[in-house]
Amino acid sequence: MQNYLPTYATTGSAGLDLRACVDSKITLKAGQSTLIPTGIAIYLDNPNLAAMLLPRSGLGHKHGIVLGNLVGLIDSDYQGELMVSLWNRSDADFEIQPFDRIAQMVIVPVVQATFEVVDEFATSERGIGGFGSTGRN
Repeated sequence: MQNYLPTYATTGSAGLDLRACVDSKITLKAGQSTLIPTGIAIYLDNPNLAAMLLPRSGLGHKHGIVLGNLVGLIDSDYQGELMVSLWNRSDADFEIQPFDRIAQMVIVPVVQATFEVVDEFATSERGIGGFGSTGRN
């Protein structure tokens, strides 16, 4: 298992590769989702950090394999095994072999916001403009 600990592929990589910790191949049927164990647990123990599980771009683009929850958020006080929900969006079955790279994990800073009730906001340039409002000429 030591050879399959999460690693950065290059010195410029933001994400650590996570692998399928399974004894035999898993066939992910078209349209199906399933939880895949990674064989590792983390405990960040710092409320200023979180881990995000993200899809591997090649799996998504080439095979239609993405995360079932789209993005996995791992809180700093979670101590259990990392499980990856994989979803096969394609119309073909896909095989996951033992220790295949299945997702990537990025450790990110967290700012815990505090909220305040106000009667109104100070005027901003954007105002209440929403979806597509900044793309107007």
